[in-house]
Amino acid sequence: MVGGVAQAASIGESFRSFFDAVDQFFGSIAEVRLGPLILGLLLFGVYLTLRARASFNILRAAYPAERFRFREIWGAYFAGYGFNAVIPARGGDVVRLFLTKTSVPRSSYPAVGASFVVEAGFDVVMGVFILTFAFSQGVFPKPPDLAKLNAFDLSYLASHPRFALFLVTALGVAAMVVFALLSVRVKAFWARVRQGLTILYDRERYAREVFGVQFVGWLFRFAAFWFLLEAFNVGGSVRNVLLVLGVNAVAAAVPLTPQGAGVAQALLVKVFAGTASGATVAAYSVGQQIAIGAFAFGVGFAALVFIFRVRSFKEIMQRGREDRDAERASGGSTPAAREG
Repeated sequence: MVGGVAQAASIGESFRSFFDAVDQFFGSIAEVRLGPLILGLLLFGVYLTLRARASFNILRAAYPAERFRFREIWGAYFAGYGFNAVIPARGGDVVRLFLTKTSVPRSSYPAVGASFVVEAGFDVVMGVFILTFAFSQGVFPKPPDLAKLNAFDLSYLASHPRFALFLVTALGVAAMVVFALLSVRVKAFWARVRQGLTILYDRERYAREVFGVQFVGWLFRFAAFWFLLEAFNVGGSVRNVLLVLGVNAVAAAVPLTPQGAGVAQALLVKVFAGTASGATVAAYSVGQQIAIGAFAFGVGFAALVFIFRVRSFKEIMQRGREDRDAERASGGSTPAAREG
């Protein structure tokens, strides 16, 4: 009983800490420097556009005979990222998967999903480099101490180990069920997955059209966070930007809240504790998330309206069900499936 009360108090404290930071952000909004903020968001938009271009190149390698436009792939990427900013558990990825699949004629969900995996190669490489640097600075909590952060999402899982175990198990079972459903025709399924990974078999093309493009995008992301740090008066520097990127890498691994809000806020407060005043760091810790989230969601929603002619998440899900039913009615046949 006492333990349960203590756990509830800890989670409640983490919520209060987060919303106090929100209050401090809105209380100091007049101190935010508008020029660096706008420039930072524009640079972040360029970063997402280059990521979308890499996605387009992956799909173009997978479907060389199909005609599709970069505009739709760009719109799907922004819509997915934007919805991830407001929907927990990376719900925006479902939006992106559907919009991308419907943008590429005669494509399949396994192939499009596999193309997303190709993008992760760059993220893993850069993530190892960034986290190695972050943990070497002495301001990042060690991995075993991450659960002790004053973050409501991590605090909840740490305080409820049985639920955490159940969640991991449920996700594993769900993954196996999805795999089983998609693998009814195993040979055709794996043919589609391999189709989405086509560009990996041409290492020079992958390095040029995917990894290289993503690296240029990463430079724009680096510059974006530099200006966001300046906008919120924390101070831009190579070290500070790499610490922010390290925080984002950790937060992305705990997608229970939009943008891993609780983890990111708690980590940013900790790593920048000696860099600026507590109020400034607290305001920045939520300010950058609000700014990026609002920007990405705004552009993503505009893409839905003007590119895909839809106006709600519900309508996307309805179209997704209709597309799935149509695919089932046609036997799910694609050129790749028939060749398999």
